[in-house]
Amino acid sequence: MMQAMIFAAGLGTRLKPLTDSMPKALVRVGGEPLLKRVIFRLKDAGFNNIIINVHHFAGQIIDYLKENNNFGLDIKISDETGGLLETGGGVKKAIPLFNPNDQILIHNVDILSNVDLKKFYNVDRRVMCKSCGVPHRQAGAVLLVSWRETKRYLMFNDDMLLVGWVNIETGEIKSPYAEVKSSTVDELRKNYNMYAFSGIHSFSPQLFPLMSDYPDKFPIMDFYLQNCDKIAIKGYVKDDLKLMDVGKLDTIDNAETFLSGLNQ
Repeated sequence: MMQAMIFAAGLGTRLKPLTDSMPKALVRVGGEPLLKRVIFRLKDAGFNNIIINVHHFAGQIIDYLKENNNFGLDIKISDETGGLLETGGGVKKAIPLFNPNDQILIHNVDILSNVDLKKFYNVDRRVMCKSCGVPHRQAGAVLLVSWRETKRYLMFNDDMLLVGWVNIETGEIKSPYAEVKSSTVDELRKNYNMYAFSGIHSFSPQLFPLMSDYPDKFPIMDFYLQNCDKIAIKGYVKDDLKLMDVGKLDTIDNAETFLSGLNQ
């Protein structure tokens, strides 16, 4: 069974004034709500079980799904109307809704891309042992990344395992590894592979126990960064990635052209 979670609980503050009266998930792009576009991308890839977390104007999303009979899928709502839990807290709250035996694809509701979601979901998660060349473990998560100009990068070693995060403008570094935290930005550029995160990742239920010590509200990326020395977090590079984050008003005007380009 292929299962996924759509992060749709955000306030959408960068899309004001549109989100003063509706959730970001129902903002229309190219004539269709963002949520519908992500749902159909998942459906076309073979996903039949989808969890959607809701908070801002949650009732509108719930009503929209009911009006469309959940688009013929098994869709469950993780209700965060009592308080926005951020991305990590959103996954933690939704744990009872997931099948504990299957990988979970996580997709931000405001991301448009050319990613083959089925291929990404089924990517090889084995981690090779450096000493013997045999895979003894599997990655707990796989992050879809690409090279693009940004201020904030995830850092990976030569095996494409996550080792940290850096803001190259401020010099802020997040990592459980002392040698990474003590490096300069120039040293990080030289010693590690730096990529931008896409907002799409694959998450193993084997990580659920690690969340038990976390508060109800926390970012999923902080969870990855704080645990990447204990569990393998792999980066998956898509060099020809076409991706748009429809998070600002000025991106909506360009989204229809972007979508047309994806179909070429």
